[in-house]
Amino acid sequence: MIRQFKILAAVCAVSLVAACGGSDEHAPPPPGTLAAEATARGFTSLVAAADKAGLVPALSASSSSLTVFAPTDAAFAALATTLGFPSATAMVAALDGPTLAKILQYHVLPTKKVAADLVAAGAKSTQSTLYTFEGAASTLALDTSAGVKITDEVLNQVTVQTADVAASNGVIHVIDKVLVPPGVLNLVQMAKLNPTFSVLVEAVGAANLATTLSGTGPFTVFAPTNDAFTAALGELGVTKAQLLASPGLAGVLTYHVVAGNVRAANVVALPKPASVTTVQGTAFTVGINLAITDGRARVATLLATDVIASNGVIHVIDKVLLPAVAP
Repeated sequence: MIRQFKILAAVCAVSLVAACGGSDEHAPPPPGTLAAEATARGFTSLVAAADKAGLVPALSASSSSLTVFAPTDAAFAALATTLGFPSATAMVAALDGPTLAKILQYHVLPTKKVAADLVAAGAKSTQSTLYTFEGAASTLALDTSAGVKITDEVLNQVTVQTADVAASNGVIHVIDKVLVPPGVLNLVQMAKLNPTFSVLVEAVGAANLATTLSGTGPFTVFAPTNDAFTAALGELGVTKAQLLASPGLAGVLTYHVVAGNVRAANVVALPKPASVTTVQGTAFTVGINLAITDGRARVATLLATDVIASNGVIHVIDKVLLPAVAP
């Protein structure tokens, strides 16, 4: 009886497949190219930027095998707003093709890597991109300990919202922010794009220094975080509004700026203790452990170095530096 049941089940299964015209009749169509999938899935800003940058042929080539971290339209809109554009469309129209190409190449890995490949590289890894800066491929820092998160040049953490969108010539991972590459945006723009520097950005605007720090430079900025400003307000016994209205604000801020493009390696190479003259006119001191001692013997620590802008470099510090004499 059991044998008869098995035979009957097999016959029914064959009949069902035959009646349906074969198992492949309702199979989904094969995926299109990276460019086609991005277009079909509504990445309007990304596609417009890629078109202006001249990257659509590479994203359409059957010979390509790429990984694209694709920002959503909302991500492009957020970038545009922060940089002062009325919309993502206006931003893409305003930026030239080579600039857009640099930004987008920073979103592309030269080989296809699905999420499993990224995880296999380790919880903390770096991935080389198609964007070449200062003679080498720029890299992205990845953290796969909980999902996939990416840290870009401006130290923002970007999250992969949807992984492994298949394409015939690679794979797309959808991300929630536009990745900011080194050497493309100016110092003020870079600071604006990291919320950690929102008070610094307000202060630069209030002191009428934004135009200068957006200029040719180069400048090296030792950038205090919002937490550093909060601590300084308590220490000085003033409110943020009072600080921003202070006639000495420009002097305090220029005490954080050094003329030239001074990278971390340059600071390390200085004989210690090193006196560093600022744009404000007075100096602070860098010790053997790279701690910075200001004019009032207060000590700041470097939290991050070499955030590279088009007109200089940012080093992140945990304290607002104060000159010996109040400006």
